[in-house]
Amino acid sequence: MSNNIEATRQMIEDGGLSIGIEFGSTRIKTVAIDKDCQTIATGSFEWENQFLNGYWTYSINDVWVGLQKSYREMADKIKNDFNTTIRRVKSLGISGMMHGYLAFDEKDDLLVPFRTWRNNNANEAAGILSQAFGVNIPERWSIAQLFQSALEDAPHTSQVRYMTTLSGFVHWYLTGERVLGVGDASGMFPIDPETGSFREDLLDQFNTLFKEKGFNQDVHQLLPRVLSAGENAGYLTVEGARLIDSANELEAGAPLCAPEGDAATGMVATNSVAPRTGNVSAGTSIFSMIVLDHPLKRVYPEVDLVTTPAGHEVAMIHANNCTSDINAWIDLFTEVLDTMGATYTKDELFTRMFETALDGDPDLGRLLSYGYVSGEFITDVPKGFPMLIRDVDSKFNLANVMKTHIFSAFSTLKIGIDLLKRNEGMEIENMVGHGGIFKTERVAQSFLAAALESPVSVMKTASEGGAWGIAVLARYLIDVQPDLTLADYLQKKAFGEGDALIIAPEPEDVESFREYIKKFEAGLSVERSANDYLN
Repeated sequence: MSNNIEATRQMIEDGGLSIGIEFGSTRIKTVAIDKDCQTIATGSFEWENQFLNGYWTYSINDVWVGLQKSYREMADKIKNDFNTTIRRVKSLGISGMMHGYLAFDEKDDLLVPFRTWRNNNANEAAGILSQAFGVNIPERWSIAQLFQSALEDAPHTSQVRYMTTLSGFVHWYLTGERVLGVGDASGMFPIDPETGSFREDLLDQFNTLFKEKGFNQDVHQLLPRVLSAGENAGYLTVEGARLIDSANELEAGAPLCAPEGDAATGMVATNSVAPRTGNVSAGTSIFSMIVLDHPLKRVYPEVDLVTTPAGHEVAMIHANNCTSDINAWIDLFTEVLDTMGATYTKDELFTRMFETALDGDPDLGRLLSYGYVSGEFITDVPKGFPMLIRDVDSKFNLANVMKTHIFSAFSTLKIGIDLLKRNEGMEIENMVGHGGIFKTERVAQSFLAAALESPVSVMKTASEGGAWGIAVLARYLIDVQPDLTLADYLQKKAFGEGDALIIAPEPEDVESFREYIKKFEAGLSVERSANDYLN
């Protein structure tokens, strides 16, 4: 056994690992890191959302099955690679899709199936609260979902005694603590940057509105306690250890950092937590996070004000749709290849298909795509219908089809960011991209640079995503020192000099995207009208 492997084995046996587990939109992923934030082993479990009874949801049973299988895959890799078993760990962290609605009664029973960020059923509530608060309240925020239930006089509304997000839910079951990281909490209710907790004036205002609808619960008591990065959020209980490790090898007692949302852990994974930094996370949904150095002058329905894990204000532009339609097309091509008996891997197929997009025409063959699997607030589309539109004389080939789909994946985000550029004079010096769409080098990254009209970086660490990000927050919990900010810690400990590929936008690609966006916006009425004829 080499000295390096032996040293790692000893570190594991001494309980030196920090572990992050993230419940993403397509995968539950576990990442184990060492004291230098280097990844030692990973594990994952794939899951899918379902559209049931009018709501996008995930099975709660899959939460626990996926947690155990993801952790077990990581733990088995540790056994195979280092001939040892994980029994103690230094720290833990849980991350999950931010926003959504998990409501519990006085017996801690879930009142309605988990409603994810993908639901856009709370338009009326979001409008009322945004106007009353003077703050943009998106439909997917927990408070909008609760108030929409009140507007509809839903039977469960009077029984709600606690609300949290997916990360807060899992953390609660692992520790017994009803807490939430400030980044994830900012997707439940507006945060006061001065206190790092929910805005007291707006909590009182919500109580008044809630009572006017006939409900007497105090929203102060319905929400979790808010914590910032570096604060202790409880300890792993015996029951919690069993929930993670079905083999009963993991011991209780490890401290946990505050549970965070995937937007917050994405900022950590891309070293984008300091003012004037930003990142784009692209997966089932796509969102940009731009850390503000001064407040926005106006309130925008398209822009959420959330926070970093340390509490700095962030302008978040979130689009519900990104890669789902691309994945559906890849699945179709997979079926063709399987029918022909071809030999290939899924990774090879993705890579080859994406690389063809670089040969697409500047006008994309005059194709137009809306990859809207679900509705989209920014473009006022109530229900999504994935759509590929072409003229009879369009240049309909593989390169243009793939280029159009990738342009479409970034188009709604571009519309939102262009709004801030025009109205706030916001300049983006550099954006960091992360997510599976960037796995094929240069392709999506080049097109995103053209969409944002700014350089885009992709870091090697970003491939680990938010699971690595929450593992780093767990490490920060035990390494935090006076005057060591999270931004400083990331720069000194987790990233150092960094290792990123930076691509600047090509002028011809910028012009190509500008022309495509004109066509995209002009054709939105077609996408909107589909619901009238096809629903």
